[in-house]
Amino acid sequence: MEKLSISDLHIVLIEPSDTQRKIITTLLLKEKVKEIDPVSTVAEAKAALRSHSADLIVSAMYFEDGTALDLLKYVKESPDFASIPFMLVSSENRLAKLEEFKQAGVAAILPKPFEPLHLSRALNASLDLINHDELDLDLFDVQDVRVLLVDDSKLARNHIRRVLEGMGLKRIKEAENGAMALTFIKDEAFDLVVTDYNMPEMDGRELSEFIRFNPETTHIPIIMVTSESADSAHMANIQQTGVNALCDKPFEPNEVRTMLAALLGE
Repeated sequence: MEKLSISDLHIVLIEPSDTQRKIITTLLLKEKVKEIDPVSTVAEAKAALRSHSADLIVSAMYFEDGTALDLLKYVKESPDFASIPFMLVSSENRLAKLEEFKQAGVAAILPKPFEPLHLSRALNASLDLINHDELDLDLFDVQDVRVLLVDDSKLARNHIRRVLEGMGLKRIKEAENGAMALTFIKDEAFDLVVTDYNMPEMDGRELSEFIRFNPETTHIPIIMVTSESADSAHMANIQQTGVNALCDKPFEPNEVRTMLAALLGE
């Protein structure tokens, strides 16, 4: 499959403000995007997707008929649209509101107003989700790597799974929390664990401690994907549990690729 460039992207832009729609459209055109479908409501966005789909969705937060979260869940729960990257553009700064989007698998979050550099980076991160590029490893056949993916959000698991599969990782087993992951680890062998931090029953820290201090699993590399701030009290000492790498939500696929190459050997 031929890889897309930014100029190839067909973007559905959902923004209720005429002025903001024009501003964002202008900035996208400056990035060489040629095909932009501007709409102003959730209903119009759904109709545009059903009519001719899209390569990328760029959405504001609030609309007269719903929110971006309503649209994001609609997209991610639809077999036809689930693989479309979703970029949020919003002045919303309440952590609880943004957390919902991070857990639902948003590709990027841009503040209003944003700099052209931020837009360029978010567009390239979205392209990385679209253009599959298999990892080339010396120590493994990437398709044989056994991955345990642990996250209590099904939408987040789906998003991370698509990223990993796009890099050639096919043997992925999912667990909803650390407790479920432990039952799998006791019965099966894994080459990599990718885990969320905040989970019920057993969180990512407790799971990582078990893996690292159990002689039978201590060798397994662990990537922790978290929406927690890297300098938060919770995360300050997390690497003492033996986590090999920390990755933010939303994450850039290229960052994950670099981590995997380092952990699995390239």
